[in-house]
Order: sequence, then C-alpha cells, then structure tokens
Amino acid sequence: MPSNLIELDSLEFLVIVDNEVDPISKYPNPAVEAYGNLADIAAASRIRPSDRPEGGDTRVLSMEDICCGAHGLSIMVTGVKDGKRRTVLFDTGPDEAVWQSNVKRLGAKVGDVEVIVLSHWHRDHSGGMLKAIPIINAAKEKDAPKVIADLHPNRPDFRGVTLPSFQLSLEADPTFEEISTAGGVVAKNADTHTLADDFFLVSGEISRVTGYEKGIRRGARFAKEKGAWEMDELILDERFLMCKLKDRGIVMFTGCSHAGVVNASRHAITLGEGAALHAVVGGYHLADSETAHIDETVADLEKLNPKLFFPGHCTGSRAKCALERSMPGRVNQSTVGTRFTL
Repeated sequence: MPSNLIELDSLEFLVIVDNEVDPISKYPNPAVEAYGNLADIAAASRIRPSDRPEGGDTRVLSMEDICCGAHGLSIMVTGVKDGKRRTVLFDTGPDEAVWQSNVKRLGAKVGDVEVIVLSHWHRDHSGGMLKAIPIINAAKEKDAPKVIADLHPNRPDFRGVTLPSFQLSLEADPTFEEISTAGGVVAKNADTHTLADDFFLVSGEISRVTGYEKGIRRGARFAKEKGAWEMDELILDERFLMCKLKDRGIVMFTGCSHAGVVNASRHAITLGEGAALHAVVGGYHLADSETAHIDETVADLEKLNPKLFFPGHCTGSRAKCALERSMPGRVNQSTVGTRFTL
C-alpha cells in the first residue's frame, strides 16, 4: 500500500518524558545534533540576580531547570520541508505533573503540536494526556485549531498482567469522553494513515512475522461487560509513528514495541515502500527479556542495518549494551530533555 509520505529535509525531536535523565553525556555520532548537556542548560537557565556570584558573565545552573525522569514516554516530533514545520506529540508519559513540569523546564513550544499520537493504550503512555491537551491548546495562537488526539478505537477498560497469586492492574487510560472534555478533538483510527499533510504516518496494526516476539508475557485486559480479566499478550492496538528523511530513509518512533522492535522495523520498511531504515527511536521492550531474545533481536536489527538507535523507556541496559557491542557508535540514548536533530 503506498504510504504517500513526503521526504523531509530535516527532523527534530525533543524527549519530554523517558525513564532516564542524563544531562552530562555527549553524543559523538556526527549524524546527530544533540542539545541537553549541562553547559547548554546553564546557558538557557533563568537568571536570578540575588543568587548569581559576582564577577564576569556568570550563569547559574539551577537544579529546578533539570528535568525529571519517569517510567513512560513522550516525544515532540517536528518535521521540516521547504521551510514548513509540522509537529506532533508521540505519547504523553505516565503522569500529568511530570509532563507539565518538564515542558515548562524545557521551554517546549507545545503550541506547535497539531496532533497527539497515542502509541497504545497503556497508562505509562497515556497518563499525561488530560493535562497535555489543555496546555497545548492554551499555547496555540488565537483561532488555531484545537489539538487532535489520534487514538486506536479499541480502548481496554483496564490493562495489566496476571501474576501467580493476583492480578496486577494499571490505572485506567483516559476515556474518549474525558479526552474530548479536556479539549482534544478525538480521532479514532485503527488503520494506516498519514498526518500533517503527509509529513508523518501512523502504522496501524503491526505485522507479526518473527518467531520470538510474542507480545507482553501474561498481559491481560479487563472487560467490564464480562466482569472478568482476559488474556491480552499481543496488544493489537499498538501503532508506531514514522517519517521519511531525505537521503537517509525511515525514522521510526515506537512506544513500547510489544509487537517486537524487529517486527515494527520490518513493517516500517514495508510501509516506506522499501526505503532504508535510518533510525529507531523509543522503547524496544527488552528490559525483562531473556538473553537469547535480546541476542536474536540485535542480530535481526543488524541485518536491517539502521544507522542510528535511540533506545529508551523499556529497552533496558542489557539490550543497549548489546546493540553498542554489535554496532558500535550507533546507539544514542533517549534521555529526558535532549533535543535531537537529524
């Protein structure tokens, strides 16, 4: 199926929420421009004259300007084509307060966000939505359209995992009614579709082709009409966001990769009509995987040959190290507060 995606001149993305904060590390890969180290934060910090030491051009690094990490994901993505900029927000993190405070600390121009794309119905990705929507709408120019919430129509009443002695449930995701009441324009879509004048594409259901990527172990969902928990390991409502970068190829944003990061990557290549896979950004869901699963994943990703990895959220340190060992210099951690330009 043709994707209709246009080729972007450049791509910028700002990590608003992720599990890790690291304002010190550098990103030596020449293909990546990154902002987020301590010197940059200090240069942008608010000046508090009463706290500033005497002498010279002194900037004060305020700890209040350093973001917080949280178990979840939220990335603001901006595509640029012929000077035109289009921006979407991929997920909203687990918590309203974290999303709001990080946006404030980063000075993020969230009024530019046209669409919020929810990768899947899990609270660590939807939890900040009811706060994000009014903040985004309030930051927009007068008479600008309200932000659209692009959502899969199959919202579970609750999601969780089945443990040996009890059922562990996540908090419920925001309802369609709550999202609408908050000021979001609800757009339900289970199919592959483009956004923002074909700058971006939302995948729809991800094809499952590997033998080892089987979803979330013991995953379950509660159906109120049945009054019971049901097995839900595949998380079929999961989607990824992607775009095409001129002379580079596909950049894919994945929320949790419950479908498998290899399955998602292969599906992105199919939707991109054979374009090369340039970068994979987000959660790879390998933190709780067996070593053999990680090794198979890394081997298959190496065959796909993406030039850049931005692993975050649920990827886990073992998988990040395995990727770096296999493909040195390609791993760039998705840490909170970092602005990347490709």
